[in-house]
Amino acid sequence: MKSITQLFLPGYLINSLIISMIFQAAYANNEKTQQKLLILGDSLSAAYGIKQGRGWVDLLQNKLSQSNKKIQIVNDSISGDTTANGLNRLPDALQQHQPAWVIIELGANDGLRGLSIAHIRNNLQMLIKSSLASGAEVLLMEIKIPPNYGKKYTRAFNRIYHKLAEQYDMVLLPFMLDEIAVKPELMQADGLHPNEQAQTIISENLWEMLEPVLREKE
Repeated sequence: MKSITQLFLPGYLINSLIISMIFQAAYANNEKTQQKLLILGDSLSAAYGIKQGRGWVDLLQNKLSQSNKKIQIVNDSISGDTTANGLNRLPDALQQHQPAWVIIELGANDGLRGLSIAHIRNNLQMLIKSSLASGAEVLLMEIKIPPNYGKKYTRAFNRIYHKLAEQYDMVLLPFMLDEIAVKPELMQADGLHPNEQAQTIISENLWEMLEPVLREKE
């Protein structure tokens, strides 16, 4: 007696279904073997004003692929985001992607709005603690702001990142615009965002810092 499948499905369709199932299984298996690197950031990581695929995050993913590292970058960065926005989005991102690493690149918009140092520090601390609790290794991106708000505020703001990195024994990634923001030819017209030429420099600089960290979990 023929099965229901044999009765109603022609042979070529059965073969196609089998092949499709094999590819789906292979893709799912590959997804499981790939470790995730979550980037929680703002416009500096969201490639504001840059053509699609040419931001530093995309260039870094290319570096990982060329180095045969099975690491997928999840870029959860939104222009204009503050540390509070990051806190709202992080739980879902951690649950969905279960990253092995989390890079926190937030705080610039807080500082530019002149929010209190205690508020920024507390939010960053909560982002760090939540990421660590998920089992991820956390890397904190140092952020610097223009001296518009005075030396006292600017220094206190920058110290947040150094103190938190020391407190939680984390890698503190250098501010991505160090030695870039002072070069107009590497900045967009607004003077706040790096241009396309700068994206390569940023990805190269971060690769030097990240590669040893990522290698530890291979």
